[in-house]
Amino acid sequence: MVQSRVDNSEKCVKMVNTCVLENFGSKVMFVPMNDQIHELHTIIRDKCTSQGDFVFYSDRLIRLVLEESLNLLPYSPWTVVSPTGGVMEKGLRECCRSMRIGKILIQKDADSGEVKVVYSKLVQDIQRRHVLLLYPIMNTGKTVHKAMQVLIDNEVKPCNVILVNLFCTPSSLHYLSDVMPELSIVTSECSLDPPNYFCTKYFGTD
Repeated sequence: MVQSRVDNSEKCVKMVNTCVLENFGSKVMFVPMNDQIHELHTIIRDKCTSQGDFVFYSDRLIRLVLEESLNLLPYSPWTVVSPTGGVMEKGLRECCRSMRIGKILIQKDADSGEVKVVYSKLVQDIQRRHVLLLYPIMNTGKTVHKAMQVLIDNEVKPCNVILVNLFCTPSSLHYLSDVMPELSIVTSECSLDPPNYFCTKYFGTD
């Protein structure tokens, strides 16, 4: 198993390095890569990892990405909105216990393929705050774009929002950089093959 993980890690590193070389703009920031991050990525991607270990090591990665995101915040009131970022709330509360958390539920329409807002509940004075937008796995960026539209409709400035992400694709970063150039993005990995099973495995519903 150790050898398998090492081999998989080397493949992932090559893929990620190619993506990191792309220019996504000054608003996209990667968590500094080191052996610990490589290890966490490899364990999360290993199909042999048990659900218990998956949750444990995912929580570690979530904490690292959140703490990197918190470094970007000024010392002023701020809140958090979570579209499908419930998987990341535990790590957030461990970093900031007094955090005020809002919710946005966005689903893809089965007929049209369009993403639609099903439910949203935001903090009343959210327009005065800096916002962490939690979205762990990002393939196209369209769901995040829709969530941003909800925030903008509630008078939140895009420059006051930080997208906290674990895994994303190059196309999603390019898309958001084009449609939301003022949005700051913090992620741990950009690759052509993000672990789309992440949320179901984390919650044990896979």
